[in-house]
Amino acid sequence: MEERFLLAINRIEEIKDEHILPERIQSFFSSEAEFVLYLKKIYDKAADGELCKLTYEELKADNSYVYEHSIDITYDNAQSDDEVYLCALDAELRAMIPCAYEGDLWGMVIRVELFLEIYTSYLCAMEDGAGAPDITSLKEIFFYYVSDYTEEATEKKVRNMLTLDEDFATAILKNNDFKDVKDLYLYGEYVTEVEERTLEHLNSIPYEKLKLMADTFTGGYCKGFELMGVDLSTKKNVNIRYSLGFEPVIKLAIENFEKIGLKSTITRASFDLLNGRGVVRNGYQGACPSRQYDFEHKEDAALFFDPRLKKINLESRKKAFKKYKYEASVYAGPAVMEVFGEKAPEYRIVPAAPAYSEDQQKLTVEMTGELMMIQNEYINEEERSFTIIAFPTPNIGKDFEGIFDEVIKLNTLDYVLYRDTQQKIIDALDKGTHVIVKGKGDNKTDLRISLHKLDDPGKETIFENCVADVNIPVGEVFTTPVLKGTEGTLYVKRVFLNGLEYKDFMLTISDGMITSYSCSGFPTLEENLSYIRDNFLFRHESLPMGEFAIGTNTTAYRMARRYGIEDVLPILIAEKTGPHFAFGDSCYSHCEEVRVYNPDGKEIVAKENEKSLLRSSELSKAYFNCHTDVTIPFDDIAVIKVVDDDGNETEIIRDGRFVLPGTEVLNEALD
Repeated sequence: MEERFLLAINRIEEIKDEHILPERIQSFFSSEAEFVLYLKKIYDKAADGELCKLTYEELKADNSYVYEHSIDITYDNAQSDDEVYLCALDAELRAMIPCAYEGDLWGMVIRVELFLEIYTSYLCAMEDGAGAPDITSLKEIFFYYVSDYTEEATEKKVRNMLTLDEDFATAILKNNDFKDVKDLYLYGEYVTEVEERTLEHLNSIPYEKLKLMADTFTGGYCKGFELMGVDLSTKKNVNIRYSLGFEPVIKLAIENFEKIGLKSTITRASFDLLNGRGVVRNGYQGACPSRQYDFEHKEDAALFFDPRLKKINLESRKKAFKKYKYEASVYAGPAVMEVFGEKAPEYRIVPAAPAYSEDQQKLTVEMTGELMMIQNEYINEEERSFTIIAFPTPNIGKDFEGIFDEVIKLNTLDYVLYRDTQQKIIDALDKGTHVIVKGKGDNKTDLRISLHKLDDPGKETIFENCVADVNIPVGEVFTTPVLKGTEGTLYVKRVFLNGLEYKDFMLTISDGMITSYSCSGFPTLEENLSYIRDNFLFRHESLPMGEFAIGTNTTAYRMARRYGIEDVLPILIAEKTGPHFAFGDSCYSHCEEVRVYNPDGKEIVAKENEKSLLRSSELSKAYFNCHTDVTIPFDDIAVIKVVDDDGNETEIIRDGRFVLPGTEVLNEALD
């Protein structure tokens, strides 16, 4: 491997100064050659243990160069089909950045060899009198690159998530105190003023408050196992995911987990052809250099993806989990610390950017489902849990410090108060056959949600009483609706889902399934429909309503209005600020057999719908492997009422305020 690397680097040294190809194409390869050679210098420093000895200025200069690297050929100005492949190559070369910092020789070698193979194809085309390589040959280069290395990449990804060996990020956390922002640059992630200011702010917080943040985070994780009735002592590892700048809290969380017998694995968020590309990344991560760039490159695999690669992905996943079967059996699940504050970008549709064909969309949907089935075979969903908590970052604006303190309070609200108040809402809902939700003013929402029937109301309940455990902060009651009879229109003027903005977002529902959809924001109807189809439906023809919930966290709602940050709240908090409807799988996906109880001792029986019931006969049709919440803010609600068998109506919310007796305390924050 070292020999291959040296040979490749020597050739790239020559390319940097060559003038053989047409000027536009040669300029691209020369620029990329300089980029690769710069990464080689960082790789050498990492291998020699010199990175930690560099000054802040030196580390920052390296970070800025590699992440702000620019090229002349982009999807925006691609002049031919072959240039589209060059843009995809650029994105894959950028995946070498973390490899350089980690000293990952394999990750470096396979990508520099891809670069050389494509460059050589241009030289050969020129010798043959062609202006550029045949598109088929470029497609094959990418195809064989992915097919050759998917197995090893998959094995590495699974190993990093599950094994207890000390990994790259864990070593950084262990060996550095993060009192200096310089330490942030050791990861090889993009670092901006936001990450630096976040770390500086956390270092200014009293230890007691940091401890409270960490204890809330890890305590919610443990509470999840307690509520599921799962013995946490049988588990050995937890996967922590966070954003740079939160190290003071993460270090305390690692200590907390160690006290209960869990060792932390910390994996980097990936963005490459071997591990998948998308707008949302999972794992520890720094800043994103360009959201638009990620948006344009999220379907680069469309250039070569076919049934053969689907098979390779499935076989690789199966082989990797089989190898780490024991580690998977003692995996407790993820602990996620999300951040918010960044304004959602106004994405542009770039026609030249790769997009999956209809056949490829079908293949990716099938593959996603089958990959999840393989994982669930080794990581039993009924025996693992998770927790998610969120905090703001400085890009939220001038009130960052004040908002940060408010969110700490939000994440530690009175458990008992919300438990008892929400129970009154559940008691009313349990008597109903369906719920009516109607929008107010310009909001066109008009929905009827069918509810499960209780066989034994004294021992059973339809709605879960959600307090602060896996899903922090407190503040909702939720259920899995009956699809048949669930119908109407859902409308939100403006909503942010999975980091993307939707304007005038409207769904039409019939028997619980989406039958039509629309939004604005892009110039043409087709662009708007495609945006929803790709990023909300995740290329499914339709999705069921997997969850209906009533958010009760009026404190979060007040905070958002007070600071004007509704547009940047994460769904984790936003879903608690009004009624919400999730489309895709239910909250109990793959765990329908697990018996779950509310704090009052009643068993939650509304855990599945007509789709998930197919899991025993047609598993491929039972799950959709997505779950996206759409929230309507309180002041957009005219009424939420439950209707019983006799047609009697009980109002829960009227004109954005709680009117059910015993819930008036929730209006105090609204006042």
